Amino acid sequence: MVQRITVLGAGSWGTAFAKVLADAGRDVTMWARRQSVAAEIRDRHSNSGYLPGIELPANLTATHDADEALAGADAVVLAVPSQSLRANLSGWREALPGDAVLVSLAKGVELGTLKRMSEVIAEITGVGNDRIVVVSGPNLAKEIAQGQPAAAVLACTDHDRAVAVQQASFNSYFRPYTNTDVVGCEVGGAAKNVIALSCGMAVGMGLGANTTATLITRGLAEMARLGTKLGADPLTFAGLAGVGDLVATCSSPLSRNRTFGERLGRGETLAEAQRATGGQVAEGVMSCTSIRELAHSHGVDMPITDAMHRVCHEGADPRQVGAELLGRRQKHEWS
Repeated sequence: MVQRITVLGAGSWGTAFAKVLADAGRDVTMWARRQSVAAEIRDRHSNSGYLPGIELPANLTATHDADEALAGADAVVLAVPSQSLRANLSGWREALPGDAVLVSLAKGVELGTLKRMSEVIAEITGVGNDRIVVVSGPNLAKEIAQGQPAAAVLACTDHDRAVAVQQASFNSYFRPYTNTDVVGCEVGGAAKNVIALSCGMAVGMGLGANTTATLITRGLAEMARLGTKLGADPLTFAGLAGVGDLVATCSSPLSRNRTFGERLGRGETLAEAQRATGGQVAEGVMSCTSIRELAHSHGVDMPITDAMHRVCHEGADPRQVGAELLGRRQKHEWS
């Protein structure tokens, strides 16, 4: 039974997922990089910097000491951004309990290595894939922290371990499903951030529902092409980790990727958009490059992803790349 759980990372999604686990009756300890954040969670049962107005459960505590947080954990939730996972995990590796399940909340493809997050975790820790569980789905942190109904998918090659985490996180408002298609869930989780950038840009340019629906649908086709090329089950992209996550992230103003893209669509530079969002860069800004390279290495066509890379990293005009997407060679929908 998974009862004692450590969450490494105290951002909005890490805190929301920690609350999910605590509301499911687990004993949860969070690690926060900043001592002041750990103290607020522990003493005041809040994390006002990331989830203002949310009261955290009494069975959720926090510490600034990673070794203290990890001691005796049945499961360890990795809740840091995808591009910093390797560095953080290298520092935590020696303190990880030898038999703990490792749960990944990060959604992205690592720059340089082009590895999915579960691959990074396996490489750094040396654990088998059967001990790594990936969480994906339409999971906007603020809504979940407020107790609004939501679902997620927990993917692991060992179905029994996925079930163990499912039982540990199931509560009155959070319904987790299991899946064994880790590749599909990770590709969907990473690629949807890039498509959300494109939808945000469209909104920023004053375009409407037809355009965003087109981007969502064609973006789904892109992620499914890449995923199946990498060995994913095509059905995964019709589920929570595919179309479910895609719709939520592309449609909601709570989505950092969508709102970041909206600023770019209004004509702001990458630096201006970053300053306006408190210095944070949306995951899709980084992932568009690594996903583009991963797709190219496997001969997969991802024109929207390529366009987002050009806007974010080559200074291309969103309107120009939009015109180029519309002017591409005509083709059958499923080719």
